[in-house]
Amino acid sequence: MKKSNIIRKKEDLIYPELSFKLVGYAFTVFNELGAGHAEKYYQRAYAAVLEKEKIKFKEQAYAPLIFQEKVIGRSYFDFLIEDKIIVEIKKSNFFSKANIDQLFQYLKTSHLKLGLLINFGNERVYSRRIVNTQEYPID
Repeated sequence: MKKSNIIRKKEDLIYPELSFKLVGYAFTVFNELGAGHAEKYYQRAYAAVLEKEKIKFKEQAYAPLIFQEKVIGRSYFDFLIEDKIIVEIKKSNFFSKANIDQLFQYLKTSHLKLGLLINFGNERVYSRRIVNTQEYPID
């Protein structure tokens, strides 16, 4: 594989400015709170930062799973940011397959393109971009 195919440019990313801000807000939370808190406290602090920064968001955003015009399941995202990006907050030092699969399923169900998995670890924040490769229009 050619090196040029491996390197991703910032302009190739989906919602680069907003997603970089969202990850930065997680570092803001961690720098102030530190390690060792319950996941729900990181979520509350993250929501407070989003409000302060005037970012449009929904907490515990509901997304139905629909089959043949019938709701057969329900998902609740930790955060839906500007109706574009799902943010899932976890407390962990690693990305579990279950967490990645969960976020990817949320993206498919909601027809959104980008999700951020943010883990508050013992010593730092870990983040991972999850991209839904199914074809849906983006703005």
